[in-house]
Amino acid sequence: MLRIRLRRVGKKKYPSYRIVVADSKSPRDGRYVEWIGNYDPMVDPPAITLKADRALDWLRKGAQPSDPVRRILERDGVLAQLNGAEPEESPEESPEESEEPAAEVEETEAEAEEAASS
Repeated sequence: MLRIRLRRVGKKKYPSYRIVVADSKSPRDGRYVEWIGNYDPMVDPPAITLKADRALDWLRKGAQPSDPVRRILERDGVLAQLNGAEPEESPEESPEESEEPAAEVEETEAEAEEAASS
């Protein structure tokens, strides 16, 4: 069985990882089939680069992601694409939601001014 997992690289006490597709029986830092991304947990926020199209292709072929890689794939929306759904936008990125409360505040201020002038 093929697994999509992390392969540790980097210096001692400064880990960096490659996201690779490997046989489940090979060692953590052993032979792999394809290198599909990088993960650097030492920067804030952690830096992740991923070839989403290759990851999606391997998932369709039956490769199983490890738990940390599953979280990375969910964050990048690859698993949502696999299930046929479009990746969701985070509420911070949606400008429509932030404009609506401001419009309601303006209406209530206008109503308050009309009531005060009457």
